[in-house]
Amino acid sequence: MTAPGLGIWSHPELRSALAAEDWGAVLRTYRRLAGLSQTKVGELVGLVQPDVSDIERGRRRVTSSEVRQRIANGLGAPAHVAGRDQQPVAGLVLPGLEPDGDLLARITGATDATHKADAATLDWLDRLLAEHRSAEDLIGSRPLVSLMRQQLRAVVDLFAGARGPLAGRVVRLASEHAQFLAWMAQDQGQTAAALAWYDRSHDWALEAGDADMAATTLSMKAHLAWSGGQGGRAVRLAEAARRSAPDASPGVRGMAAQMAARGHALIGAGGDAHRLLDEAQALITRASERPEDEPAWMYFYGETWFTLQRGMIAMHLRDWSGAVQDLRTGLAGLGDSYRRDRTWYGCCLAHAHAGTGEAAEALATALPLVPDAATIGRPHSWNELHVTAAALMRGGAKEGRLLADALGQYD
Repeated sequence: MTAPGLGIWSHPELRSALAAEDWGAVLRTYRRLAGLSQTKVGELVGLVQPDVSDIERGRRRVTSSEVRQRIANGLGAPAHVAGRDQQPVAGLVLPGLEPDGDLLARITGATDATHKADAATLDWLDRLLAEHRSAEDLIGSRPLVSLMRQQLRAVVDLFAGARGPLAGRVVRLASEHAQFLAWMAQDQGQTAAALAWYDRSHDWALEAGDADMAATTLSMKAHLAWSGGQGGRAVRLAEAARRSAPDASPGVRGMAAQMAARGHALIGAGGDAHRLLDEAQALITRASERPEDEPAWMYFYGETWFTLQRGMIAMHLRDWSGAVQDLRTGLAGLGDSYRRDRTWYGCCLAHAHAGTGEAAEALATALPLVPDAATIGRPHSWNELHVTAAALMRGGAKEGRLLADALGQYD
């Protein structure tokens, strides 16, 4: 028996699962896309059906390199997708990022301490980090974590050869990498790791004199508290961000204000939430007038993102109709490159429809999101869909069971 062919490997869900080395998701997704049974997939990869079932359900981890290779070969994964050509992120193409020969020599020399770090090397690393941020919006965090850890090590290794202002740039760049790693840990529900990386980023930001990043890490810790249902702590951390960096950019201060608003909304303080939202709106308007003054990691901050935050706050305040309107408007302006965010806010929209009693609309919104929620959207989008299904079932809507059944195919 042979695999269905290479065309199946163009599917982003399957490529993302393999890039993340989530072998349960690889087998499950491949089987669903190819229309095969567990027994047939087992024949392709040399495993018996119970083993395929255990791997798919997470009861058995694939730790053997021989078994991993057997799965990749048996399912016909092309080398450039399976990562067998040793690309840094399987299936991810970052055109134009490779340095020219002279710059490559300087980067290599800087990281092995034979040469001093220079501005051209740091400029290239700045650009590489920006490209990886954009890639994470599309494919999620899991395929990038190992690569970004290696990249941070390379940045830290540059410090020994940096002198004068370049030393400060290296520390600032390390802070940005640590903040990105913190976000990716947060995205995967790894709270302790996220807090540790945010603390490391904050310390480096203070050392480098980077008020924007110092305030951002506190705002992101507020976001972490918010996502854990700790509204009061989210407010305190967001206010700390506002106090600690009064000279930060308008966008960074706006982020802190809206995070405080989200914390207030979570505890039902609607007046404070709307007051801070208005303040954040004024700051985002200022930021949009001079985007060149905003730090690189604020690339996503704009009217579309802010509209989506208004929708989130409306959900906390149980203004379901307002949430539907804001989330719809925001999603209409959110590009396809923000695949992870489109999944998250789409799941929130499904929940908002359930809140308004629009069961059919909730199901129609949720079902197309299930595959991405199960892969790049775990745990947050995935949990939001389960909450939506539960809300529909509590209301006696048959759509709740239909959504639960769809989710059960990936549990």
